[in-house]
Amino acid sequence: MAQYTPTLNPPKALILKHSNPDPSFSSFSTFTTPKPKSINFPKFSMSVTAAQNQQHYQEPPSLEALINGARKEEVLGVIKSSSSHCLSETNLHLTVPGLKSKIRGKVRDVYDNGDYLVMVTTDRQSAFDRILASIPFKGQVLNETSLWWFDKTQHITSNAVVSAPDENVTIAKKCSVFPVEFVVRGFVTGSTDTSLWTVYKNGARNYCGNVLPDGLVKSQKLPANILTPTTKAADHDVPVTPDEIIERGLMTQAEYDEVSRKALSLFEYGQRVALEHGLILVDTKYEFGKGQDGSILLIDEVHTPDASRYWIAHTYEERFQNGLEPENVDKEFLRLWFKDHCNPYEDEVLPDAPEELVCELAWRYIFLYETITKSKFKLPSTEEPIHDRISRNVARALSSLAR
Repeated sequence: MAQYTPTLNPPKALILKHSNPDPSFSSFSTFTTPKPKSINFPKFSMSVTAAQNQQHYQEPPSLEALINGARKEEVLGVIKSSSSHCLSETNLHLTVPGLKSKIRGKVRDVYDNGDYLVMVTTDRQSAFDRILASIPFKGQVLNETSLWWFDKTQHITSNAVVSAPDENVTIAKKCSVFPVEFVVRGFVTGSTDTSLWTVYKNGARNYCGNVLPDGLVKSQKLPANILTPTTKAADHDVPVTPDEIIERGLMTQAEYDEVSRKALSLFEYGQRVALEHGLILVDTKYEFGKGQDGSILLIDEVHTPDASRYWIAHTYEERFQNGLEPENVDKEFLRLWFKDHCNPYEDEVLPDAPEELVCELAWRYIFLYETITKSKFKLPSTEEPIHDRISRNVARALSSLAR
């Protein structure tokens, strides 16, 4: 295999989806830069944190630590030795009594036990609406990152979490899922067909009900965060306007108003917390459902590197002014590698992701978790097979819930 040295930016200018337009179904759901000219746009720097938050300010994450620090060296050794033991597939319905059907999402496997849903976050890596690779420890990172954010955002919205009996597992309340993803964006960026930069570059100036001015460039901060909802058709994200959501019966006006308000509040809070920890939360997606009591609940995942884009804050402004890509701590570099080496939307068979990129992405996910939570990621023991461990922990948790 050809050697590939991952850099911060390669050279270049809950997740079960539903196409059913009926919101009454009951299930659990679990996105070379041109150098900017003269721009009258608000600058983005660490100074945007409110004065009342300054006492909580943390030192920004070190780029040196991200690229080749001692912690990276320590973790990479374990990542490489675990690359052949990824949790790429689960079959808990065969190993845990009481579990019924399995629904395989892009990243999560979801099981129904009658009263609750058991969501297992695997190591599968998705982008461009397909699986690209398996990333060591990714499932654990995503699950534990979401649980951290679910806990921190309860003042904004209730969520569907019941318990987390295993590093890769969340047990959740059953919900009727809104067939709409609420994508919130703070910057003009992205590489997928539905990303804001792609559609803007192709001439769109009214996107999902948002009027965009001429003259924006990639990586530019928007004057205000915007909502760009999507729905599903043929297993592909389709942008939709608020009016279309109501007209098609996907949500009522009251439901849309409540969810959109919560989504924008969640994003604003996430941006503030990320910035206090030296990161920029660039964009993300949220999913919501209705509980059995009719309340609207946050579901799926929150501010994970799978559902969000993160940049290093203290280098953003200088790099943007010099026409350079921001330093990212997410899966964008893997997206760009596939776009450079194939047509990820149309090619029937994709090339294998280089081992160096797989290991780099695994490390970045762990780095992001540790930076956001200010805690050390617990690398799991390899003595017991992951599937056996999950089966044992889920069986014990369901037995306890049934009492």
